[in-house]
Amino acid sequence: MNESKLIWKKRILYTVPGDDRNRMRTVANNLILHIHPTKVAKPALRFSYTWGLGGISSVLVLFLILTGVLLMFRYDASVENAYTSIQYLETQVAFGALVRAIHHWSANLLVVTAFLHMIRVFLTGGFKKGRALNWLLGLFLLVLVLAFNFTGYLLPWDQLAYWAVTVGTSLLSYVPLVGTAVSNFLLGGPEVGQTTLRNFYAIHVAVLPAIMILAMSYHFWRVRKDGGISQPEPGERERVEKVTTIPHLVQIELAVTAVLMLVILMWSIFVPAPLEALANPAHPPNPAKAAWYFMGLQELLLHMHPLAAMLLPLTLLGGIALLPRLDPQEDNIGHYFRSHKGRFAAVFGVLLSLLLVPLAVILDEYWLDLPGLLPAWPTLITSGLIPLLATLATFALIYVYFRAAGKLNHSESLVGLFVFIMTSFIVLTFIGIFFRGANMALVWPF
Repeated sequence: MNESKLIWKKRILYTVPGDDRNRMRTVANNLILHIHPTKVAKPALRFSYTWGLGGISSVLVLFLILTGVLLMFRYDASVENAYTSIQYLETQVAFGALVRAIHHWSANLLVVTAFLHMIRVFLTGGFKKGRALNWLLGLFLLVLVLAFNFTGYLLPWDQLAYWAVTVGTSLLSYVPLVGTAVSNFLLGGPEVGQTTLRNFYAIHVAVLPAIMILAMSYHFWRVRKDGGISQPEPGERERVEKVTTIPHLVQIELAVTAVLMLVILMWSIFVPAPLEALANPAHPPNPAKAAWYFMGLQELLLHMHPLAAMLLPLTLLGGIALLPRLDPQEDNIGHYFRSHKGRFAAVFGVLLSLLLVPLAVILDEYWLDLPGLLPAWPTLITSGLIPLLATLATFALIYVYFRAAGKLNHSESLVGLFVFIMTSFIVLTFIGIFFRGANMALVWPF
């Protein structure tokens, strides 16, 4: 072996021939290099660029797999024993309550980090320059995370879980064409019962993990295949400095993992996973709410016909999936908000959403009554088609405003519109969680 190759092996693999300990390290390093390229662009290591959201989400998945396997040893997926098995786990099994809390809060945090990761990738143009397939795969993984949380929500079989899943599956039935069939398949009948619990448990511990592992593996491979995470295009005579993955990237990932483990552990010690009274189908809570990550959809149902309330998010999801075609400009890849004007559009989109969405909710709650004003018209039109078209028209007007009054280009205008839509969904979710009381009436929570 010549000297240059030996130096490279020492730097990258940290090994020397004939040392068993170093051979083990070589195996570990090669596993890392199967996921990462041997070298990464130095600017990509900036924490303020990625915020570690993809890595944090991956670590949370590992937490969930490890704690989920431990929970399976004591959980009984039957209506008669599911709740008591959770109680036994919480009170009799050593560290059982802690393991369940870590699992619960990791799952909730994963929804947040996966959602923020999707937003970060959009804001930096990470779907451009041949990355469209991985963008679609990332959206699929986000939906998969929601499916994981939704199927796991029912397993404790308490009042919170039972009625949240009841409301959630009723939302599914409003999805055009396939909604009712999907809802009936998941429930295994007309209502939540033993078959539902078995279905959810099997999907949660067998089907979804297999799909998740395969999809994540391909997602990581595509990131590497596409040349790593998106970065600004170098100038004509500019050279991007690259550094070795080991130790530069790996030491950052280990540090973030250590901090994440500490935060999750401390939070789980002081904030146990919730467990309400045993599920009682005869006594629904008031209000009966969906899981918190579906509260935005439930809030929409209060203001629109169910068909319109489902068509709107499906239309937006389709638009997000088509973003690589809708925003093909590649020279701004790797730049947050595309430009300084794009940053202005994003800030304006946030402020506009914080103003318009609460105002629209209050107007619809107390003053606007289209079915009452137009009693002869079908409710599908008055509370469905008209609000849906008005919402889509608002999106179009915002885009036109950015192009005309703001003098922004197409890519920058899409940033402002995207941020407005995402912020609006977050606002609706907060309203549904904190500002809806008995009979889903608006209340002041403070």
